[in-house]
Amino acid sequence: MIKVLIAEDHDLIRGALIALLSEERDIRVVEEVSRGDEIVPAVVGSKPDVALLDIGLPGIDGLEAAGLIKELEQPPPVLILTSVGTPGNFERAMAAGVRGFLVKDAPAHRLTDAIRVVARGDRYIDFDVAADGGEQEVDTNPLTAREIAVLSALAAGGRGSDLRSTLGLSIHTIRNYLAAARLKTGARSDEDAVRIARANGWLNEGPVAAGS
Repeated sequence: MIKVLIAEDHDLIRGALIALLSEERDIRVVEEVSRGDEIVPAVVGSKPDVALLDIGLPGIDGLEAAGLIKELEQPPPVLILTSVGTPGNFERAMAAGVRGFLVKDAPAHRLTDAIRVVARGDRYIDFDVAADGGEQEVDTNPLTAREIAVLSALAAGGRGSDLRSTLGLSIHTIRNYLAAARLKTGARSDEDAVRIARANGWLNEGPVAAGS
């Protein structure tokens, strides 16, 4: 059973999330809060397996709370659920150690998939959000936003079906992006492309070793 804490200030949305997750046999909501400054005490008290946080919360926002959760002795993975995926928020989320980032208008099954993915220690990044984040890369970066997103997911340890789940793309499309990234970076392998992209500061991920 995956225990979930929900932080959402809109009662209607919070109630809808709880109702949605209650339909899943392997997911249970163990705590709900409506303010950002209530999140850390609630995490300590309920010990969830996943903290599902909105960004726009009173008190402190969800991303600041995620950074505080990261400092706990046994922090649960954080999944950010937001109405607007902006490059600035995506970058803050990665810096705060967030394991998942999903926009609220995503299909319901993507939310439950994301909860399961981050609960097992992997990353789940909404592809469109990751692509938007890549738009802030410096002009010297030869990679497109989508190539950056795929390499970032690979750098976080994604492989095969994990990459398909994380990015919501077919394996054929993923291979095309990886091939383009290898060509542009002069890499001999996907792992080499990750290494080169990381060394140049082109990835959206934090300093996570490939294959970790």
